[in-house]
Amino acid sequence: MAFQKPSHTFTKIHLKGLRTNSLHILFTLSFTVLINTLSLAQELPKKNKKIPARELDDRMPVRADSLINRPVKTIEIDTTEQDSIKKDEFLKDVVTYKASDYVAVNQKKQKIYLFNEAVVQYEDMEIKAGVIEIDYSKNLVYAGRLKDSTGYSQKPVFTQGANVIEPDSIIFNTDTRRALIFNSVTEQSGGTVIAERTKRENDSVYFIGRGKFTTSENIEDPEYYILMNRAKIVPNKKIVTGLSQMYIYDVPTPIAIPFAYFPMSKKQTSGIIFPSFGEDTGNDRGYFLQNGGYYFAISDYLDLAILGDYYTNGSYGFRVDNNYAVRYKFRGNISFRYENLLNSERGFPDFAQSTIYNFRWSHNQDAKANPNSRFSASVNLGSSEYYQRSINQLNQSNFLNNTLASSVSYSKTFKGEPQVNLNVTATHSQNTNTESINLTLPTVQASMSRVFPFAPKSGAKKGIIQNINFQVNTRGEYRINTTDSLFGKSEMFDDALAGMKHTVPLTTNFKVFNHFSVSASTNIEETWTLKTIRRFYDTSLDEVVTTDINGFDRFMTYNFSTSIGTTLYGMFNFEKEGKDPKIQAIRHVVRPSLSYSITPAFDQYYETYEVIDADGTTTEEYTRFENSLFGRPSNNYSSSVGMSIGNNFEAKIRDKDSTKTEPKKVFLLNNLNFSTAYDLAADSLSWSPVRVTGGTQILNKKMNINFGMTLDPYALDSNNNKINTFNIDNGGSLFRLTSANMNISYTLSNESFGGGDDEEDSASSREAARSGGRTDGLFGKTQDFADKRLSDRDKDNNEEEENNEFYNYKMPWSLRLSYAVNYANTRRQNQISSNSLMFSGDLELSPRWSIGASSGYDFLNKGFTFTQLRFERDLLSWRMNFTWVPFSDRSSWNFFIGIKSNLLKDLKYDQRRQPDQRLGN
Repeated sequence: MAFQKPSHTFTKIHLKGLRTNSLHILFTLSFTVLINTLSLAQELPKKNKKIPARELDDRMPVRADSLINRPVKTIEIDTTEQDSIKKDEFLKDVVTYKASDYVAVNQKKQKIYLFNEAVVQYEDMEIKAGVIEIDYSKNLVYAGRLKDSTGYSQKPVFTQGANVIEPDSIIFNTDTRRALIFNSVTEQSGGTVIAERTKRENDSVYFIGRGKFTTSENIEDPEYYILMNRAKIVPNKKIVTGLSQMYIYDVPTPIAIPFAYFPMSKKQTSGIIFPSFGEDTGNDRGYFLQNGGYYFAISDYLDLAILGDYYTNGSYGFRVDNNYAVRYKFRGNISFRYENLLNSERGFPDFAQSTIYNFRWSHNQDAKANPNSRFSASVNLGSSEYYQRSINQLNQSNFLNNTLASSVSYSKTFKGEPQVNLNVTATHSQNTNTESINLTLPTVQASMSRVFPFAPKSGAKKGIIQNINFQVNTRGEYRINTTDSLFGKSEMFDDALAGMKHTVPLTTNFKVFNHFSVSASTNIEETWTLKTIRRFYDTSLDEVVTTDINGFDRFMTYNFSTSIGTTLYGMFNFEKEGKDPKIQAIRHVVRPSLSYSITPAFDQYYETYEVIDADGTTTEEYTRFENSLFGRPSNNYSSSVGMSIGNNFEAKIRDKDSTKTEPKKVFLLNNLNFSTAYDLAADSLSWSPVRVTGGTQILNKKMNINFGMTLDPYALDSNNNKINTFNIDNGGSLFRLTSANMNISYTLSNESFGGGDDEEDSASSREAARSGGRTDGLFGKTQDFADKRLSDRDKDNNEEEENNEFYNYKMPWSLRLSYAVNYANTRRQNQISSNSLMFSGDLELSPRWSIGASSGYDFLNKGFTFTQLRFERDLLSWRMNFTWVPFSDRSSWNFFIGIKSNLLKDLKYDQRRQPDQRLGN
């Protein structure tokens, strides 16, 4: 880049002998004077010297042919030397500059001055400053601040491409493209470099002296920085430094390194993940290195992290985490964790060894990827004791999980008339207490959309005939029931069951008397199985022998059902003329329903065998389909009438806001349901117990209340067995309460009384949900301060509070409560089977101090449940956390202090005490 001298080119006029023509002479002189006058309009006119009289030759010249003219003495100028293509110092692009106050050009000094909000643009370079001075004789640009009575303002901003530098002043050479930058502030991939003097070698290399590197947001007074005596910066790639030392509030610390390398790439790059150091004294594992490994940035769509732990007593573990994503198609992650844990040392009496593992896979397909097919996966399987024995901090809140569940499914829709849907699913369910595992590998389901054979080609369907429809559904399974110790071995397939069930429901619905809805259905089912049994009495062994028979077999069942129902509305008005009561009206909605179902007895599928014993010969009945995957056919005739009543109560209440004209609707009871049944074919105990369920929401829908109870009309004998006598006829009440339960959950915060919405810690909740745990924090919060910092809150949510000088007027807090009680009285035990209260809360004492706790109390066993205490201090660019489980066999604590930024997250101190696993054995 170069600036041309804005002087003017004068055309040299060679004088020749002219004919004496006064008009021509006058016109020529006037034109010459006019041109020179306009050309010097930007400069002060110079005093002209006297022009001596010149003698004119009035002789007539003889014009000769131009080809034989005598050469004129001139200075030849090769214009190709000034061609911008030949040399770089000439401009390659248009230079634009402007300023708010003025733009002055000094031809004598060959400088251009721009004052106040000055801007110079050339190619991809832009300089904004209060004052800019352009010296085009030396190809230099100087930019500085604007000084006024209040101080300095309008610091220079040098922008080239994606690089932005904000110094106090800058000197830039447009020819060599080098620059000297004083007191610059440069943002580099999440960090900030503050340098006293910077030499810009080119657009990709900077050299600095006495530079500060920090991730603090307060650039004027950073709470910490790393002082670099000398450093080389390659923007968006790396920073290489010599001797560097950390300063905290301008106080030097002993943390110093002879050299450092900071990768600054904005793209994902591979690199080493530094481990955490510490000592595990709770289980005598010694010193350890945790969460160290390597990160592979394979591509923009795929990455891989391999992490490992090692303890000096020989324990080790490793984890593999993978994330993948393709925009508008799918995204997911896979993780595998394995730990070989040794307690104490080999040869000691308290030595113990355990091997645990866990595999998780989550896959989600974008809804726009394929409208006719979908694949999804949510897998969480592994050792039943993984969450109980794992020493990973992430699993702290999941050790109470007693179920691991997985599902991998693929669905496909075949368009047409009728439409066919196909779904293939593999499921897994694991009880971590009993260590039992149930697998379906896979479950295949196919269904055909409803077909209305008698429906009209156009218009609505009316009547019982036109609404007749049927479907065809098919379900096939391969089910495995095994245990944790046999999982993955060939023995797990020994008791596997396979089967298929075909269902054809035939239904219709119609109106009766315009107010009653009637539905009727007949369901036909055919079950296929590949394994049946044969049972007989072996007289030689004197026992009943059951043998398995492999081979195809089938049975078919059917049933019929119908129901009739309606909806009744009742309104109770409390408004009176001249009065405006608070409760204006109560609406009661009743939904009664009466149903009837009949199921025949399928005796043809039952066989008998004789048992000979000391009491004689007895005949026993069995069916060869006892071990069928989808159950056995019924041999009991059933003719049952069912009754149910659903209730809903709403109230219209005068709104507190006087500007609103409409009353506010409030739910008194969302639902209150009663249901029972009477079996016409039963010879005794024909009435089923009455089941009562209900639920509501109160306190501005912050408190959910759900309850239920079972009322049995029959009495008990002296042995607490149910007899065919009504309880009221036995001297008791109309019904006998056999069981009851109630659950109450309450969520509130400081925003609950101001109309705001509560926000959960989404990152922590997602991690807990992925592991199968609770997302409300009642079992403690999932935390990993050293790595993912799942408890980080959104900075923007706290800006208003931090800037409010009356901060204590609104102290952020949240509280989540859950109460559950169960009552059992089936056999006159009359006892509370469970009664517990759990809570989880967080309180922000100040803009940067917060505390939290998760605990509960078991009123039945009179003891506290799992308790977790949390303390957190936001140190601006740093964070300090302390988590403590004060008692139980999970007693532990964890202390962490480190930099928030992912760029310097390895600058941390992490100390913890792991739970003593021996206490839980």
